[in-house]
Amino acid sequence: MKAFWIFDFGFSIGRSEWNKIFSLALCTLLLALSLPVQAQQSKKIPRIGYIATRSGPGPSEKAFLQGLQSLSYIEGQTIMIEWRFAQEKFDRLPDLAAELVQLKVDAIVTSGGNPTVRAVKNATATIPIVMAGVSDAVELGFVASLARPGGNITGTSILAPELSGKLVELTKEAIPKASRMAVLAYSFSPNWKLYFKQMEGPARSLGVQLLAFQLGEPDEIDSVFGTLRSKRAEAVIIPASGFLSLYRKRITELAAQSRLPAIGSNAPWAEEGCLLAYGPISGESSRRAAMYVDKILKGAKPAELPVEQPTKFELVINLKTAKQIGVRIPPNVLARADRIIK
Repeated sequence: MKAFWIFDFGFSIGRSEWNKIFSLALCTLLLALSLPVQAQQSKKIPRIGYIATRSGPGPSEKAFLQGLQSLSYIEGQTIMIEWRFAQEKFDRLPDLAAELVQLKVDAIVTSGGNPTVRAVKNATATIPIVMAGVSDAVELGFVASLARPGGNITGTSILAPELSGKLVELTKEAIPKASRMAVLAYSFSPNWKLYFKQMEGPARSLGVQLLAFQLGEPDEIDSVFGTLRSKRAEAVIIPASGFLSLYRKRITELAAQSRLPAIGSNAPWAEEGCLLAYGPISGESSRRAAMYVDKILKGAKPAELPVEQPTKFELVINLKTAKQIGVRIPPNVLARADRIIK
């Protein structure tokens, strides 16, 4: 005889029907309980690309990670980073940029100056690009203006052309007798002439003759320093350059061997052995790049994020180098130093 379940609300349900209802209710309950877990598992972890000219992580990358950490991002947990290093070979940059575009990253950070930005710009017009310090973003055509970039690129610009003139003035103050100053430049840089132009005014007013020396390949560095000696240069100025910074150690070694005062464009030059260096606070552009990444991941458009310029600068003097090459830094210049290396 077929069994029935009898309920108070006036109708009966067979055992098979009850089993169906019970199973449906149980499935509904389990589904409801699993939704929070599924939502948590399906939450997308942002992935960004990072491309640099150097051969591996250095101070800039450390500063960038510190910037991310200050914004509560932890690599491998709350953010994924696709690192790409060109191994000091500029011709690798386009391929590395294309790799990051194919990965469909959420944003790409560039380090190493103008060639890196150019390579990524040529690879994508849609993925947001964050510049971690370039010489002149407007002059190079990366952005329409600093206030309103207008495309998919934003980030920081380091005022390199304007600062190159300041380097001439500092060199003259530190070495008052210097009247012939060599200027190193990367020959393939689209704006080295702009640097030189900015230096000509201060040089004329100080009675200084500038000697421009262009480098296109790393194996030209040694021969250039041989020419500097024959031209009787009394100091060598190294404006901001992603290319020259790759060979900072060799350049400072040759300058010391030639007993030639070398003046660099940021603190790492003095730390490596230049007589002095002046420029934006080291690592600040990379730390600020993390802030741009955070804003973009939260929905901001690069076209509407103003390009920032540095507001804080530092003068670093290396007294160890001064002693080595037989130069005495005037007291008034020493007094203005933010940091002295002894």
